[in-house]
Amino acid sequence: MGGPEDTRRESEELLRRALLDATEAASVALRVQPLSTCDALTIVFHGRRDLGTIQTYVAHGTLGAGNTVGADALLRVPCDLDLADAGDRREAEGLYAKQARALRDALLAADTVLAVWREPLEEVAETPVAIDRSIDLHGVQVPAHRLMPVALVAPERRLMAMPVCGARTLAEGRPPMGIALAQQDVARVYPLADDPEACLDDFLDRAADHARRTAARLDQQEASVERFLELSGDDDA
Repeated sequence: MGGPEDTRRESEELLRRALLDATEAASVALRVQPLSTCDALTIVFHGRRDLGTIQTYVAHGTLGAGNTVGADALLRVPCDLDLADAGDRREAEGLYAKQARALRDALLAADTVLAVWREPLEEVAETPVAIDRSIDLHGVQVPAHRLMPVALVAPERRLMAMPVCGARTLAEGRPPMGIALAQQDVARVYPLADDPEACLDDFLDRAADHARRTAARLDQQEASVERFLELSGDDDA
């Protein structure tokens, strides 16, 4: 059985093929703009019978009918459409409009909050903060699902801030959201409405505590090895 990464690649490949061959599946694109952190985003809802869900992806740009999208340009967001309660086509259209609007509003809210975080992050990092629009964060582990392919990055501090969300169907309304802070092997999620300065202070305190604990553990391991080598030296004598 494959792991989460295999599942992600498989679903993205299915979506890529579906966008190329409309007879195999249905895909609907919803543009989201204007935004503060990027030019535009497009939500892609992709339904395919053999997947059993109407999966959600977010990509940069203004995509629409006739566009083809590579798997490496799609961010899987686990907030899927659920139209099962619709009794007919008209009800399905109403549910789709309501659920799509919930995700669009979530992206707009997250974009606004992330833009607010930029100045406090620059003050803490004491360096200019860049906007990373990559789909892949290159090995950075985040304790929640990314909501949009946008992150604030302070390279010199190896500190990142990005919008994240919980996994749920859009029938349950706007997904729970937050801002994830990550620095090397430390990461934490803060509620979207929390004060950025307070969140950064808390995170940096936690990161410093983690660094101290790591240094103490390494010192202890080094001392243990030294004692072991001393014992080995006595045996040789």
